[in-house]
Amino acid sequence: MARPVHAAPTVAVRLDYVDRPGAIPEIVAQVAAAGGTLRTLSTVRRWKDDSDSALVEVELEVEGLAEEQVTGILKELPSLRGCRLTQALDKVFGKRLIVIGGGAQIAQAVLGAVSEADRHNLRGEKISVDTIPLVGEANLAAAVRAVADLDRARALLLAGSIMGGDITKAVQELQATGIPVISLNMVGTVPDVADLVVTDPVQAGTMAVMGIADTASFDFARQKGRRY
Repeated sequence: MARPVHAAPTVAVRLDYVDRPGAIPEIVAQVAAAGGTLRTLSTVRRWKDDSDSALVEVELEVEGLAEEQVTGILKELPSLRGCRLTQALDKVFGKRLIVIGGGAQIAQAVLGAVSEADRHNLRGEKISVDTIPLVGEANLAAAVRAVADLDRARALLLAGSIMGGDITKAVQELQATGIPVISLNMVGTVPDVADLVVTDPVQAGTMAVMGIADTASFDFARQKGRRY
């Protein structure tokens, strides 16, 4: 199933909570009982207070409730030690372009992506560029598959000189989740399955950002299978 391009607004909250096995289910149940939907939940840190009690700081984003509703219901939790509003990541960092590859190619691809993101962000967009240089088929395939689990990921750009085998399978699995894949024109079978193939790495980064920007008229679906 394809991911929605626009997510509903969420309320982001950070909680200091007693760290025990039933903590997370309590939070989820409280949100659900009030008619909200928990969209993300992550552990920020663990520590012990002055009484040596184990505490955990968690951040969650809730959809379907107003800020005062979220803080009101969470303050009723018996194991709560602190509750404060923060900003949802989609409001701060926005949509994410993930760039994976190695060598000079990934550096040039990121250069194009960041330059283009800056142009759109000045016009009101929020687009961030995340990258990791990797080598080895197993490492690259694992990284491609993991993009499906990354919050706010909207597209993947593969910047390398040779990619195929299990990486190609991983690309097809990622595409099945609705995330488009842009590839450099490289050796291997990845370009054969990519949504868009671009020879120049700087231009690839530029076009990848254009494809996820609301302030650009560029549609990956209309570019399917093309090579530049």
